[in-house]
Amino acid sequence: MLLAEAIKPDYQGKVRDIYDLGDKLLLVASDRISAFDYILPDVIPYKGEILTRISIFWFDFFKELKESHFLTANTGEYPEQFQPFAEEIAGRSMLVKKAEMFPVECIVRGYLSGSVVEEYKEKGTVGGVEVETGLVESSRMEWPIYTPTTKAPVGEHDMPISLDETIEMLGGPIARGICADSISAYEIGRDLAWLRGLIIADTKMEFGLYEGRIILADEFLTPDSSRFWPKDEYEPGHGQKSFDKQIVRDWLKANWDFTGEPPCLPEEIIKSTSERYIEVYQLLTKQEFKPMKAGESPSEYSLSFKDWFQNEK
Repeated sequence: MLLAEAIKPDYQGKVRDIYDLGDKLLLVASDRISAFDYILPDVIPYKGEILTRISIFWFDFFKELKESHFLTANTGEYPEQFQPFAEEIAGRSMLVKKAEMFPVECIVRGYLSGSVVEEYKEKGTVGGVEVETGLVESSRMEWPIYTPTTKAPVGEHDMPISLDETIEMLGGPIARGICADSISAYEIGRDLAWLRGLIIADTKMEFGLYEGRIILADEFLTPDSSRFWPKDEYEPGHGQKSFDKQIVRDWLKANWDFTGEPPCLPEEIIKSTSERYIEVYQLLTKQEFKPMKAGESPSEYSLSFKDWFQNEK
């Protein structure tokens, strides 16, 4: 990115470049893609913009229920030093409150999928929590299960932790608070997505402390942080077609032994992944995807929880 070359980010994550502006941060989402905690050598067209705009859609939707770090995505409101790069970062950036982030990934699972399938087969548990018997892969569980992990530095692996361990790390009120907020946010997001033809099988979210308040931060209910499935093709008993980067994970598992550097992705995998990101965006927001221009604000802002609860739900 030209911006990253001209102004060095204060922090560079797997996908995002972060600029520290004192009491605020500028987050810029690249088209980089990560899987299994590795940053891959390829990029996925439009991915960064779609992730950013889906997060904004949810932050705006939840604003009556839970404060988030989001301030604006209109590049015209950014500090002067970023104006020469406004066209480059339009749609894929947002100005946010600078929160003290908790070192925990808050993972909520509503369906039996991913890494916990084998655990359930062996022990009847999900993240160490006993759940109902008789489930098969992709079954919807009776209630969502909270399975937090540590938040590891880039290049290292997140490690599962229990709620008791998060209480030891953060204290009871904060640990229990982010657990309750995570489950509540997942349930509401799952229900809206269901009405729009999508299943959110699981998700991970992050919280931070801002002026003494716990707020939502980072990305939120996006295809990078969640498993999205098409509702009309859902069939328990096996893995599901996915709108997220599962196609990339599947290709890597079939074509890489996880030693050395990750391989380059075939063009058809890159194209298919980009198309899936665009499709889930359009289904969820009911908006045709059009790349944003400098000075524009996302059109997704029109939906509020109050309006949805009264009219759409």
